[in-house]
Amino acid sequence: MKQSLTFKETIPIGLMLFAIFFGAGNMIFPPLLGYSSGTNIWISISGFVVSSIGLPLLAIAAISLFGGNVSTLASRIHPACGVIIPLIIYLAIGPFFAIPRTGTVSYEMAVAPFLSNTMQNQWYILLLYTFVYFTITYYLSLNPSKLVDRIGKYLTPLLLIMISIIIVKAISSPVGSISTPSDSYQEAPFFKGFIEGFLTMDALAALVFGIIVINAIKEKGVTNKKLIAKSTIVAGLIAALGLSIIYISLAYIGATSQTFGIFENGSVLLTNVVQHLFGQYGLSLLGITMLFACLTTSVGLVSACGRFFTTLFPKISYNKIILIICLFSFGVSNLGLSMLIKLSLPILIVIYPVAIVLIILAFFDRYIKDKQAVYVGSVLGALLISIIQGLETAELASDSLLTFMQHVPLYNEGMGWVLIALLGGLIGLMISGRTKQCSTT
Repeated sequence: MKQSLTFKETIPIGLMLFAIFFGAGNMIFPPLLGYSSGTNIWISISGFVVSSIGLPLLAIAAISLFGGNVSTLASRIHPACGVIIPLIIYLAIGPFFAIPRTGTVSYEMAVAPFLSNTMQNQWYILLLYTFVYFTITYYLSLNPSKLVDRIGKYLTPLLLIMISIIIVKAISSPVGSISTPSDSYQEAPFFKGFIEGFLTMDALAALVFGIIVINAIKEKGVTNKKLIAKSTIVAGLIAALGLSIIYISLAYIGATSQTFGIFENGSVLLTNVVQHLFGQYGLSLLGITMLFACLTTSVGLVSACGRFFTTLFPKISYNKIILIICLFSFGVSNLGLSMLIKLSLPILIVIYPVAIVLIILAFFDRYIKDKQAVYVGSVLGALLISIIQGLETAELASDSLLTFMQHVPLYNEGMGWVLIALLGGLIGLMISGRTKQCSTT
């Protein structure tokens, strides 16, 4: 048994992590964040990096302590949560948000820029495109062969090269100067950026796909759970460095693009920048690359969700399940990218705090694994506040409720769940101690 990986052995694992989290769909968020945060860009992008890069790496390290099984971790709350929480995660990174987003992002990047304004406003154009897109996704997902893997291996480096060229050109020849931040980034820009990082959904994906990285480390001969977690963090630092450079650079590009006007989402902003810097040919090449990158991501997610739901519903065939997933994703994608992001954020604001609490508790499991009340108290505390926060984001919370919530520390910053989760955990700890004391008397 090996005690640890050498740096040479760690590099391929780090690159694997980079490839997992470097999704084409995630590239649209940093530019819009930079555009909106203006002179507060460095504070807001720091928050974004923490939630979009730091949390996923911690998530993989956390589930490595549970053999890579998020169900085992979630079962610490209640056995039913071992099914419910993975189900919610797969729905979020699957047909509810992530899969439809691949269709809308590829449309915005590869099709919409080449249509007239009149054609872009015709609902049936997106309908026809997404029908073809998800039909192809379905047929490729029936047998996700090595062809898709091989395409992905070439597309990730190609996309990385193209983004690097755009970044170098945009930084060396900025299209404008950084202006004042928008209203939402005037106060607490770090926490605003932190919450925007939820949109990548990478921390959720890490909880279910982290087993891939863990198995890669095990194949190198490292079997001790603590050493696997340590190797994951070291490899993660390699991935984090690359992702941070890309996200920060894209945010800077967005911050210097305010002279272009108002943008409703990051894909429109990014295509405008590329067209300004490289013309139609550059825009065409980026669009084609993004299209295939989104397609391979879509196939991978559909296949993963198909396998998961097959285990939950063994009487339904894999082919029927992925057909349902593709049909549902097709319907959701026709809401459009901006509406999809608007709808997903309130739900992610509810889900993410629970995931963060579980990730943190995983590192203390050796001390609290027999104290179920700690898990229950912490998660319920986070869930209670995050539901209210989600309702507020969706503009569904009553004025009286919001007035009351002003008394909760950090609520206005979107982090009110932190103290309540901690309080719930402490109450759970006291209950566990009292229960244990009663059982021994």
